[in-house]
Amino acid sequence: MTFPKKLTIAIDGPAASGKSTTARLLAKKLGYVYIDTGAMYRAITLAVLQSGADPSHKEESEKIAAKSLIELKIINGTQQTFLDGIDVSSQIRSPQIDKAVSEIATNAAIRKLMVRQQQRLAENGGIVMDGRDIGTVVLPTADLKIFMNASIEARALRRLKDQSGQGLSLEEIKKDIERRDHIDSTRKDGPLKKAADARELDNSSLSIDEQVEIIFKWAKEVAQI
Repeated sequence: MTFPKKLTIAIDGPAASGKSTTARLLAKKLGYVYIDTGAMYRAITLAVLQSGADPSHKEESEKIAAKSLIELKIINGTQQTFLDGIDVSSQIRSPQIDKAVSEIATNAAIRKLMVRQQQRLAENGGIVMDGRDIGTVVLPTADLKIFMNASIEARALRRLKDQSGQGLSLEEIKKDIERRDHIDSTRKDGPLKKAADARELDNSSLSIDEQVEIIFKWAKEVAQI
């Protein structure tokens, strides 16, 4: 189906809150384009690591980001992330990227580069975009803003299930999520926080389908259909 109105939908939330999966399925249900902003930062992180640079070295990371080409392509109905023409969709989901991506996401110069690109992608509406600061910084006038959250336990269990044999324990995953939450919520540029006009959705005990249906209902309310 194609939703009759081209809304701009922003979904924010902490690590492993399930926002990317929900946003992708919601976009499919609406007939919208899904934009995973986290994948863009992860791709830059991969570029920095592949170059042998330290992600905490801001100036060096900025130079790498400025010359890296990040593309988001829809292939067979699924967003794929390309770095300099190479599909890195699987590589950017590794624990190594998980540990380093917050350093890149807190880099003000890199954020400015990414935000400008994200805003261009959303210009014509009909999109679902997820990240950490979409409703507050990237798309402050979005038609519908969602702040998704879940308990640390629920989020860690999801990450444990999705880690693809990387071998991290539940406690290790919990500690990494807590570390990322702290970094994301206290960073100076684009910190993770709920927009004043966002609708909060705690999905600790909700299935993916239930989450999608709730937000779809909210989209209909906003569109007045």
